[in-house]
Amino acid sequence: MTTHEYDVVVVGAGTSGCYAAATVARAGYDVVVVERKTEAEAGHIACGDALKGADAFPEAIPKSKIQSAFTNTDVDHGRFEIPQEDTVLDIPVPGELAVIDRWEYGRLIIEGATEAGAEFHYDTVVQDVMQADDGQVAGVRGNRSGDVVTYDADVVVDAAGSLSILQDKADLEGATFDTNVNYSQFCSAYREIVEVDEPVEWSDALVFKPTERAAGYLWYFPRTETEINAGLGFQMTEEPMQLVEDLKRDLRSRPEFQGAEVTDKLGAALPTRRPYDSAVAPGFVAVGDAAGHVNPTTGGGIAGAAYAGKYAAEQAIGAIEDGDVGEAALWEYNERVMEHFGGRYAALDVYNILSTAVDVDDLMGLMAALPGENLAEALYEGSTSFGLRLKLKAAIKSFGYWGQIYNFYKTKNVADDLLSHYEDYPSSPDAFEMWQSRRDDIMEDVYATTGADPKY
Repeated sequence: MTTHEYDVVVVGAGTSGCYAAATVARAGYDVVVVERKTEAEAGHIACGDALKGADAFPEAIPKSKIQSAFTNTDVDHGRFEIPQEDTVLDIPVPGELAVIDRWEYGRLIIEGATEAGAEFHYDTVVQDVMQADDGQVAGVRGNRSGDVVTYDADVVVDAAGSLSILQDKADLEGATFDTNVNYSQFCSAYREIVEVDEPVEWSDALVFKPTERAAGYLWYFPRTETEINAGLGFQMTEEPMQLVEDLKRDLRSRPEFQGAEVTDKLGAALPTRRPYDSAVAPGFVAVGDAAGHVNPTTGGGIAGAAYAGKYAAEQAIGAIEDGDVGEAALWEYNERVMEHFGGRYAALDVYNILSTAVDVDDLMGLMAALPGENLAEALYEGSTSFGLRLKLKAAIKSFGYWGQIYNFYKTKNVADDLLSHYEDYPSSPDAFEMWQSRRDDIMEDVYATTGADPKY
């Protein structure tokens, strides 16, 4: 058995893990990233490759380091194909947007964290979490090429992705850490990188299309004019291979993909849920997908994961310097996440909940009826100013969907209530239960308004 000692151990070499490690290393502390993949495969992650918030990244790995992975910066809108309504809806995307080569980006952030001073241990599968008698997480245990290896650390950063094994292995019941997590709150994703001979006409757009079954959607994101990330996402409750066939069938039906070559295939899981209520426990912090840091309506999470890694690392550094890595000492990390993007993502989850209670044809008709600028606000900002004038405008455009439009308007109001509540996220664990109780009351309003089954 081999034992290592570090100030911080990070599990997972994705976006949040690399930015956390780089931040810790630049502060002069010893940090290691434990990654299950080989050095050659590290950074190869299934992703839609679309990056919202492309203009801003934490300074620990500066944007200039990863800029070469930004292969398409001309994308400025979403293109929603709605076969049920025989229409295509263009929706502006607020903020900076890019499509990236995710594997190249993955290599570059690993290089950036290495240059900052972080160590990387590849081929290491973490199998258990080590805890002290008082419940404080004190490290992890894994296997590397048949050798049992342990990592002792003051703080463990869980960047191991969706449904992280660390959270299964750790005893978190005595902490505020969110354990109200199950597979139905997650989405499976599959994507292929497809190369075509001629430039696609929609190279400046992110293309979305509903699948033939409920709870699924197809996407076509252009890395370049001739290299397309073609994929699909579906709730864990759906049968995955049927929906993969939906993607292949749609690819075959599109003239622009005739004779195309598939150069890469990969699948993954990602959260389609609100961020964890609390992602801290004594000696333990979860970041990125491992803490639900993904826009639940679009699956986008790269920029948020980078900042989550930064915030977690800075809080860990301060806690180590103070000689106290307890829950209260790490709590400000939760506050920073909720203030930056967590509250907005929680409000966006309301629209995700609504979609589970609406027939897919009605949902597509609703999208076709709503003004594009308001859909953009709903999909990306967590709210929308959808007043009576716009309701009437939409109703005139598609009179048959008035009921759905009114339901969307009511849903918007409860989403606003939820967003306001997240703006009052508590400043210490002492007020956490009271905050949760009020949030759960608002969620009851969400379920009553949308007609959806409880998600949490």
